[in-house]
Amino acid sequence: MTIRLEVCMDDVSGLAACAAGGADRIELCSALDLGGLTPSPGLISAASKSTVPVRAMIRPRAGDFVFTDAEMDVMLADIAAVRAAGLAGVVLGATTAENELDIAALARLVDAAGHLGKTLHRAVDLLPDPVTAVDITIHLGFDCILTSGGALSAEAGAAVIAAMVERAAGRIDIMAGSGVRPENAAAIHRDTRAHWLHSSCGRTEANGEDIRHFGFGPDERRLTDADRIRTLKAAATSGDPS
Repeated sequence: MTIRLEVCMDDVSGLAACAAGGADRIELCSALDLGGLTPSPGLISAASKSTVPVRAMIRPRAGDFVFTDAEMDVMLADIAAVRAAGLAGVVLGATTAENELDIAALARLVDAAGHLGKTLHRAVDLLPDPVTAVDITIHLGFDCILTSGGALSAEAGAAVIAAMVERAAGRIDIMAGSGVRPENAAAIHRDTRAHWLHSSCGRTEANGEDIRHFGFGPDERRLTDADRIRTLKAAATSGDPS
C-alpha cells in the first residue's frame, strides 16, 4: 500500500520545504495554532505556483463549526478565490449546534467548490460517532476525511480510524491526523490502515525577546521542516507490511 503524506502549513517558506521534502499534498492554512484558518490571498497566490498539490482550509474564524449566514457568505467567497487561483482543492467542515454534520451548509460549500478536491476536516471528530459520518460525507461529494478518530491524537483514536477505513471500503480516503510524528507514523498506519497521514512536520525556532515582550509572537514559532517530512515518510513506509 502506498503511504501518502499531507503537510499542513501556514507560512510561505513551508511551500518550498514541502516540495523539497517530498510531501504528497499541502493543506494551506493561516493560524495553525488555532487549528488552521483560511489563508490570505497572498499566500493562496504563492501556493498556486507550488509543484505540490495544495488544498486550502476554508474556515473564517476560530472556535466552533456552527456558521452564520454571513460567515457562509465569506466561506463561499473564499472558495471562489481558491478556484480562481487554480489550487487543487479545499478543506471544509460545518456542524450543527448538536454536533452533527450540517448537511445543508456542507452541500452549499461542496457545490461552490465544483471540480476541486474536497476534504472534510476534523470537525468530524466532534461527532458522537465519526464512523457513521463516512457514508454521509461520500454522499455529499467529498473525496477525503481528515480525522483523529474522535480522540486528541490519531494514535489514541486508531481503533475508530480503522473502523472508518473499513466503512469507507475504498470509496473515500481516510486520512489520519493529529500528533503524527516519525516516531509513531508506522504504528498509526499499521493500526488504522489509513494510507494518508497528516502532519505539520514542523520544527520550533525561538522568537526574539523583543517580539515576545511586545506580544508580537509566542515564545516559539513553528516552521515546516523538509528533513522532518522525509523522515516521517521514510518511517511510515518502513513499517508498511504490504
